[in-house]
Amino acid sequence: MQPESPESAPPYAVALGTAGGPRWWGSGPGPRRSGIATAVVVGGAAYLVDCGQGAGEQLSRAGIPLRSLRGVFLTHLHSDHTVDLAALTVFGFMSMRSPRQRPVAILGPGNRGALPPVSPVADVAPRPAFPDNPTPGTAEMVTKLLQAYSTDLTDRMLDSLRPSPLSFFTASDIAVPQDIGYHPNDNPCPPGMEPFEVYRDELVRVTATLVRHPPVAPAFAFRFDTDAGSVTISGDTAYCENLVRLAEDTDLLMHEAIDFDWVERSYADEDPKVARAAKQHHHKSHSSPQQAGRVAAEAGARALALHHLVPGDADPSVWRGARDTYDGPVLVPDDLQVISFARAGSRVPQPVGEA
Repeated sequence: MQPESPESAPPYAVALGTAGGPRWWGSGPGPRRSGIATAVVVGGAAYLVDCGQGAGEQLSRAGIPLRSLRGVFLTHLHSDHTVDLAALTVFGFMSMRSPRQRPVAILGPGNRGALPPVSPVADVAPRPAFPDNPTPGTAEMVTKLLQAYSTDLTDRMLDSLRPSPLSFFTASDIAVPQDIGYHPNDNPCPPGMEPFEVYRDELVRVTATLVRHPPVAPAFAFRFDTDAGSVTISGDTAYCENLVRLAEDTDLLMHEAIDFDWVERSYADEDPKVARAAKQHHHKSHSSPQQAGRVAAEAGARALALHHLVPGDADPSVWRGARDTYDGPVLVPDDLQVISFARAGSRVPQPVGEA
C-alpha cells in the first residue's frame, strides 16, 4: 500500500515495471511483469526512471498523479526503456490541466555521435535503418515522437483548445563531462570517473555516472539523494566500478539482473550467427544476480532490489543467486511494489517478495 500522507512520508521507490528486454513476457512460471520503470517519490513529488512498456498506466495504477511528476530520467535509449514515452507525453498532457505548473524535465543521453561497432560475427556490415540520422539523442527523440502524433495534437489544440504538450514536457540531453576521456566506441565507460549532478530541486539531488552497456553509449546510472535516504538505480550494465562508486553507502540499490542460463537456452533455435552475436551482447552488457550482489556488497548498500529481470517471467528462485555475494536484504519486487529507502528511524513498510 502507498503511504497515506505522501508529503510527510519517508521517501520510497515504486517498482512500476520490473521486466527488461524488448518483449512481452508471460509464458514462464513467474509473475507477469510490465516493462522497466521506477518511480522515486519524495515529499509528494515523483521522479520517473525509465519509461518501459506500460509505464504511464502503471503510474496511474500506483496512484501517482501526473501533476506530481517532476522529472523523467532515461538511463539509455533502448526501446525497452523508452517505448512508453509517446504515451506519457501524448496522453499525459491531456491529464495535466494547468500549463502554469512546472514542466516535467525529460533528461537522458544525447546523440551517440558515431555508429556503434559492428559485431565481429558479421560477414557484411548491416546498413542502419535511418542512415541520415541513425543515433538521435533524448531531446530529438521526444521531438520526433511528438511530431509523429502532430495530427492528434493539432486537432486537440485547435478544436478543443488544449495547450501544447511542449508546455508540460521539456526534453534535454545530459552532457557527459568533457574531461574524463569519454568516447562512444573507444572509451564509453571511463573508469574512476566522479559522479556528476544532472538535476536538483528542493527535495532531491540527482547524480549520474557512466556504466558499461556496450554498444550503448552513453549509458547512465542515477542516484537520488534526499534528506531522509538515497536510492541508486543501475540502468543496464555489466559489472562496473563507476556504479560501485555512485552507489557507495546508498540506502537502496536497484540493480538489473539477467539469467545467463536462459540466454543460452533462448537462442538455441536462432540462426547461428544471430545467436552468437546476441549471446555475446548479453554477456558483455548485463549482470547476473551474483554480479549485482557483488556491486551491492562493494558499495556498502544497505539493501538490494533486483529488477529489469530477464527473462521477465522466470521462476523467482532464479534471482536468489544475489545472496551468494551479498549478505544484506535482497528483494525481488513485483510490479507496483513500494520499497522505502528511508534511513533507520523512519517508518519503513515491511518488505514483500524477499528472494
